[in-house]
Amino acid sequence: MSLISRLLKPNADPREALRPLWHDIVIVSRECEWYADCGVADTVDGRFDMIALVLSLVLLRMEKSPELTPQTARLTELFVADMDRQLRETGVGDLMVGKRMGKIMSALGGRMGALREAMTESDATLAVILARNVRLADEEKKPFQLAVRTRALHADLAAQTDEALLAGKVRP
Repeated sequence: MSLISRLLKPNADPREALRPLWHDIVIVSRECEWYADCGVADTVDGRFDMIALVLSLVLLRMEKSPELTPQTARLTELFVADMDRQLRETGVGDLMVGKRMGKIMSALGGRMGALREAMTESDATLAVILARNVRLADEEKKPFQLAVRTRALHADLAAQTDEALLAGKVRP
């Protein structure tokens, strides 16, 4: 390969290997059961909450694997790029995107911390934590169902091999 071809050919984006995983995270977060059965509000905010919840569970799973831990930053970068694009498409101006992204990242970090601790607790405790972190359409009955489904997804992720997860399979 000549010097000119190497200079003109951009390097492959290392995040691209994680794009199938990112796409599956979004697909799982949009499953109708989260909204119909678990009472998550079917709004822009509720859908963001579900993406943040599923992404948090995936990142927590990746942290348990020495091979996947370095990939968590790249997956988070895909999340940031997608959220940035979504904000701009909805009309948020350049001056406000950075401020909003800071809030989004703070929300993601907070949810990860809450989930890290809550996944070792009972479903009732998990339900209380999820009720604080996810916008619900029915706040009286549904948090427990959301907790049960969240714990099932957490178990599915734990059962996945690293290779399957990287291939974009959040559920077995």
